[in-house]
Amino acid sequence: MRAVWLREFGGPEVLVPGTAPDPAPGPGQVLVDVAHANITFVETMFRATGFGPFGAELPLIPGNGVGGTITELGPGVDPALAGRVVVTATGGVGGYAERVVVDQGAPVPVPPGLAPDAAVALMADGRTALMLARAAGLRRGDRVLVEAAAGGVGSLLTQLAAASGATVVAAAGGPAKVARLRAAGVDVAVDYRQPGWADRVRDAVGAVDVVFDGVGGPLAREAFDLLAHGGRMLSYGLASGAWADIPAESATARGVTLLSPRPDPDELRALTEAALAEGAAGRLRPVIGQRFPLERAANAHAAIEARQTVGKTLLDVR
Repeated sequence: MRAVWLREFGGPEVLVPGTAPDPAPGPGQVLVDVAHANITFVETMFRATGFGPFGAELPLIPGNGVGGTITELGPGVDPALAGRVVVTATGGVGGYAERVVVDQGAPVPVPPGLAPDAAVALMADGRTALMLARAAGLRRGDRVLVEAAAGGVGSLLTQLAAASGATVVAAAGGPAKVARLRAAGVDVAVDYRQPGWADRVRDAVGAVDVVFDGVGGPLAREAFDLLAHGGRMLSYGLASGAWADIPAESATARGVTLLSPRPDPDELRALTEAALAEGAAGRLRPVIGQRFPLERAANAHAAIEARQTVGKTLLDVR
């Protein structure tokens, strides 16, 4: 089968297309013919440095989320799973390939009315956005600041915040992304690469009640300083290369709650199912900003690292 290999850590060019043996499902496993593979920022960091949650040894085929069709069943698997269109995590490796084998309990069915590529775009980002929005307890009248609002998770958070009746302040890097956010109808859009961006937020809405921090680093501190007493901050990403470093005592002194939801595997699956259902109903609309064929995974990683992407980046395998 066609696949993309990572044999050494480094720049995007270390992702090399090639071939790999076709996998075969064992007892309790299924084989998925992959149509689309999800790319996350964490995968670019793992490729560059080996940092990440995957804990795998080189050489390997990277990729942790795919969508496609179950075409083969291992011994003891329910025959009803054959032919089902699904999304699934792979355990951290194997996703940049034409076929993957996973345990039969891993795939989540794609509901009718949701396109397979949209399902892949929602699989990780949708469940993350739902988890964060629920943990924040969004309510009508909240002033909600979404960092990295043009990204995969951020674009979904702006939708969820708007649906809750909140005033949405969308922050992104660069004029093109800000213009895109304004065209999407957010209440306030600012470029956090520009000096004084936080002052522009204050001028527009005053303090904010909720911060969704997908950037981390110094920008997260600036966003924290915008929070009103009783505000909530949720950090979920490190697009800057570093997590937010907000001391607990600083939050307590400001009357701010730092929220870090930690769902267990059953809760993650339920969040994934809910995100797909919301997508099928038209209430969550993933932005697929760029698509690359499997063999151009290196180009996809380069675009993400250059901050040239919006929404979700997919590899189209079929």
